Amino acid sequence: MNDPVENAKRLAAFKAVDNHVGDGVIGIGSGSTVVYAVERLAQRVKDEGLEVICVPSSFQAKQLIIQHGLKLGDLEMNPNLKVTIDGADESDHMLTLIKGGGGCLTQEKILASCAEEFVVIADYRKASTHLGEQWSKGIPIEVIPSAYRVVYQKIEKMLGGKSDLRMSGSSKAGPVVTDNGNFILDWNFEGVKDWKEVEITLNMIPGVVENGLFVGMARKAYFGMSDGTVMERNV
Repeated sequence: MNDPVENAKRLAAFKAVDNHVGDGVIGIGSGSTVVYAVERLAQRVKDEGLEVICVPSSFQAKQLIIQHGLKLGDLEMNPNLKVTIDGADESDHMLTLIKGGGGCLTQEKILASCAEEFVVIADYRKASTHLGEQWSKGIPIEVIPSAYRVVYQKIEKMLGGKSDLRMSGSSKAGPVVTDNGNFILDWNFEGVKDWKEVEITLNMIPGVVENGLFVGMARKAYFGMSDGTVMERNV
């Protein structure tokens, strides 16, 4: 694999699956790095006969599970997960995360909260000392469509910064719609000191479904590096 970013994603994903997955119920996150995690998981199931049930965080994750012939589950039947493996848009040195660049933040946070262990996999571009160093698109916030304008006004009044309604690409006019049928605001923050306080404040605004700040949830992260090594962070 010649692309250093894709190789870094693959290295991080493989190491996380090798170190943290055994028999049991596994939460499968979303995004480009998770593709490699599912690839490795399927290989281990084939080679080692692992007994796993995979609970997806998104339509994309569900399709990956099915395509690799893995056993598909859901939270109704499997509410307690051994481990959830997921990517991140950015991580600070304390493993506070920004997630939701792909629009699946609510289900991803639910899966992370249900797991005994939440493990993050990413490439070197996602590892920061402070949030906002690498990721410039803001914090995703899933909102009820009828309330998006009210919500962004309240966010700016309470927390400052600027919020934008995320729009679809060229193939579809209008806003991005999540798997839950909601809209996404991207909040560009300024001078935040306490991420837990911000997370709570955002979720207390009526009309907010969930936000993409994951504070105190991850305990382990693997970052594939450009030189072919994997950097590990623990908290």
